[in-house]
Amino acid sequence: MNEDKIFLSLKNLNVGYDGHTLIHDICSDIHKGEIVTLIGPNGAGKSTILKSITRQLSIISGQVVLGNDDIITMPYRLLATRMSVVLTEHLKAELMTCYDLVATGRYPYTGRLGLLTDKDREIIEEALEQVHIKELADKDFNAISDGQKQRVLLARAICQEPEIIILDEPTSYLDVHHKLSLLSILRRMAKEKNITVVMSLHEIDLAQKISDKIICVKGDHLFAYGRPEDIFIKDSIRELYDIDNGSFDPLYGSIELPAPKGDPEVMILSTSGNGIPLYRLFQKAEIPFHAGILYENDLDHHLARDLAAGIISVKPFMPISENDLDQARNVMSTVKAVINAGMDIGSINAPMEELLKDAEDKGILMDIESYLKKRREQ
Repeated sequence: MNEDKIFLSLKNLNVGYDGHTLIHDICSDIHKGEIVTLIGPNGAGKSTILKSITRQLSIISGQVVLGNDDIITMPYRLLATRMSVVLTEHLKAELMTCYDLVATGRYPYTGRLGLLTDKDREIIEEALEQVHIKELADKDFNAISDGQKQRVLLARAICQEPEIIILDEPTSYLDVHHKLSLLSILRRMAKEKNITVVMSLHEIDLAQKISDKIICVKGDHLFAYGRPEDIFIKDSIRELYDIDNGSFDPLYGSIELPAPKGDPEVMILSTSGNGIPLYRLFQKAEIPFHAGILYENDLDHHLARDLAAGIISVKPFMPISENDLDQARNVMSTVKAVINAGMDIGSINAPMEELLKDAEDKGILMDIESYLKKRREQ
């Protein structure tokens, strides 16, 4: 994007509470229509940054520039027409229906008397429809669920017709259906209406999929800032969250629990993702297993690296060598069973037929049901 499209600039920003700086020298340039997501461990300061950007907290030093204007000097009413905010704090709205609360998003435009025009009501109805809460319009805001409240607050933010929307953990309290719905709305706002979105998320898999840029918050400085493809790599995520009890798979955007400990009891032969259900089954049952022979670009290989006690790997499109077979036979000599989870065998991996025959000759080739039954009986 061109430099002249920079819309929000954080310039040497220091943020914190009561004059005490928690995070120093925050610098980033955010463009029109970008979705920028803050991620990081609990208590790292994501909410502190967002509250400072929105003037909920006083900035200790530095600047937040919106367009060409320093937000510190902007009148609140003008700021409210350009920026809308959805924070995590529970809002106290006594004797207000959901419609009433959403309608407050129009107050920056209604003048001193706060009277809604037909145009205002049309915008309110559209916002209710966008977040699928028209049926809640007449309900008491305090009588609905936390997830429903989150959608009402988003509708209010949409009513402001902002140039930028700031959200702190907007997917909290939402089920999967409504998480996806809310993020789809935000993406549509960004890409179709050129609205800039800055938010924090705990679900890093969703952050990876929706964001144009990622800000990683940890310690007293920003940990990292960049495109998702540069941020979501194993080592970066492990270091950001101090992960030592599992792993993050950047290919699938998934969090994985640790591999079962101990010597492998089983060798799983598979291709094309057919081994994945068994990998997860054995992980849950705390049964260590060995995987292979797998090509490094096979779907099974990516998960086996995290969940298997051992893996025999082959470079993509290379034939399986005698040395690869010998490694597999050595593993087979130490396990109680070999399970064929499903293999597509062609000319390049034809030697896998030999492994199946070797396992059958040894009497250790079993299906999963037979192995688990035998294990229970021992």
